[in-house]
This record gives sequence, structure tokens and C-alpha cells, in this order.
Amino acid sequence: MKRMFGLALPLAGAMVLLVAGSGSAGVLVNVALPFADTFSVPCANEGAGEDVAVEGFLHVLITETVDRNGVVHTTSHFQPMGISGTGLTTGDSYQATGITRDQINGTEPPFEITFVNNFRIIGQGTGNNLLIHEVFHVTVKANGELTVFVDHLSAECK
Repeated sequence: MKRMFGLALPLAGAMVLLVAGSGSAGVLVNVALPFADTFSVPCANEGAGEDVAVEGFLHVLITETVDRNGVVHTTSHFQPMGISGTGLTTGDSYQATGITRDQINGTEPPFEITFVNNFRIIGQGTGNNLLIHEVFHVTVKANGELTVFVDHLSAECK
């Protein structure tokens, strides 16, 4: 199965690398980016599955603050805006919904990263809706020791 956060995580990581040392506070990025991709929806087409080509815009919001201890806190928010698509086999219409958020506290040990992805491809009628949910969390102590690693990914059709 294709990871649904393919665009979100690399973009967020790149933004952190570019701005983490800048000492800025507030909104770093707040844009709507053109988005197009194809997703496999295994429950579509009466269970036979089909690829769904979607396009629209992805709202990207990235913020950064530096606390009084000098720790950088970065958040990112990715949300479909008017993303719709068509099943390449059936011609059925689909809508993409959901939100992907992450928070990064610190740029070097100690640090923690939390990533939550809720992504949905919603078809007409019932039984052809793909629901993706992922929770990822890492905590690293000051000495570099990894103390928490969680990665739960689920995909279901409804």
C-alpha cells in the first residue's frame, strides 16, 4: 500500500531544516499548493478495486516558535482543499478529505516528533470509501537514546 503522507512528511522535514535555526516566530508557510496523485482504493468497483486519480489543492500551514529555553517548536498542517477525483475503471466520483498534522519539539536531542495522518478517499454510495489513519511518535533523550517509537498505520474500507 502506498504511504498517504508521501508529500506531507518530506515537505515538513525540508521546512524544518530550512528554518529551524532562524529564530523566527509565527507562521512560516501558509499556501495552497496544486496537488495531483493517483490512489488505489481496494474496496471500490464492488470490491474489485480501482485506481482513483485526484486533483485540487493542498493547504499547507507551517508554524514555528522558539520558547524561552531556545527550543524550537515546529508544526505543520496539510489539508485537502477541493480535491476530487475519478475512478479510472468505473468513472465514479470521489472526494479527498482529512488532515495531516505534525509537531516537532527540538531540532537536536532531546526532541520529539508526533505525526497524525487522517486521509480519506470518499466515493459515491457505500462500500467504496478508503480511510487511512496513522499515528507516528518518536522521543529521543538528550543523550541520543530513543525512548519512544510508535508507528500505527491502519487502512479500512467502508
